Amino acid sequence: MMDRARMDMMAAVAAREIRDGDIVFCGTGISLLAAMTAKHVTAPGSVIVFETGPVDSALEEIPMAVSDSRVLLGASAGTSMADAFALMQSRRFADRTVAILGAAQIDPYGNINSTCIGPYARPESRLAGSGGACDAASFASRVIVFMKHERRRFVEKLDYLTSPGWLGGPGERERAGLPAGGPSAVITDLCVFRFDAKTKRMTIGALHPGVTEAMVRENTGFALPVPHPG
Repeated sequence: MMDRARMDMMAAVAAREIRDGDIVFCGTGISLLAAMTAKHVTAPGSVIVFETGPVDSALEEIPMAVSDSRVLLGASAGTSMADAFALMQSRRFADRTVAILGAAQIDPYGNINSTCIGPYARPESRLAGSGGACDAASFASRVIVFMKHERRRFVEKLDYLTSPGWLGGPGERERAGLPAGGPSAVITDLCVFRFDAKTKRMTIGALHPGVTEAMVRENTGFALPVPHPG
């Protein structure tokens, strides 16, 4: 488990990725903490939507889950799961939807695995699965991923592809029939990763205080490009 200070820092960094007017789809845990920080501090005009249907809740306390009755407090609307995902796919909000996701594994193109560790038929560990993550990763205009930074989690090849990032690189999302979008940031307890505009591979965007580039590379299971000087 990450210590509280690093979790708070990750949530604050993610909150700064959210802008006024953004429609934020998030689950529970640290992703909700980030969305609430944005709503109460950095982006008061953002709107939080839960996959269970509530839209723009007051959120005076952190709910235990997306089905917690507290997610309905002061909500502008209490819709259905189908309505929530229809909102995410609406062309009217195509450039304003942001999804905050977590995962057990991530590859260099931001594809994530939250289904199993090991072969699908005989896994070492069976995980929670997609939930709404695949829909969110497929249709949101921007995706922010939270990850604990461990070499075993940052892998060259996923054990299972649960939710798409940039798939195999430039143009792959379009060829798969997905709309414009894709991951914009991966926030870990060591750094913030971005994605190269040409290759769509993960690059080091910023280091957290006290972290070196060598620490990031040592804890990442695939090669990272050398940053250009200046």
